[in-house]
Amino acid sequence: MNTRTDRVIREQLLALLEGGNAHMGFDDAVEGFPLDRINTPVPQGSYLVWHLLFHMRVVQWDILEFIRNPGHVSPDFPGGYWPRPGEQARPAVWEEIANRFRDDLEALKNLVRDPGTDFFSPIPHARDYTMLREILLAADHNAFHVGELVCLRRVLNLNPVKEY
Repeated sequence: MNTRTDRVIREQLLALLEGGNAHMGFDDAVEGFPLDRINTPVPQGSYLVWHLLFHMRVVQWDILEFIRNPGHVSPDFPGGYWPRPGEQARPAVWEEIANRFRDDLEALKNLVRDPGTDFFSPIPHARDYTMLREILLAADHNAFHVGELVCLRRVLNLNPVKEY
């Protein structure tokens, strides 16, 4: 791949992971979230608001570990990707989950920035998958659930600070 194409792919993947443009980024979606409302039930749903943040973090972590750790074993589906129904959290748990999400997102972005990352060859320990596919999967999943979180904030009258 030529240098310009490589640079453009990396820039575009970083932009997709960071959010903005067509959708809100993670930090904007959680900024100012009222911590006394993290245990609010989702209207017509079976989970609480903080469960969504937990799910986002676990899925992103799972994708990251799948990429970099040949011995990684994913959690059971679906139970390993969501807290138990009705399980509540303290504000410190919300903050910890958000920070772990940010750390894992930064690790994904560092993989994209790494000039040694080959986006198109199969992942050595997962021959049916490429790095490009996994980065796009993480970005897609994050964008979907960031949008869900923003919609829930609006439905619950907990509007994010920034409007898009």
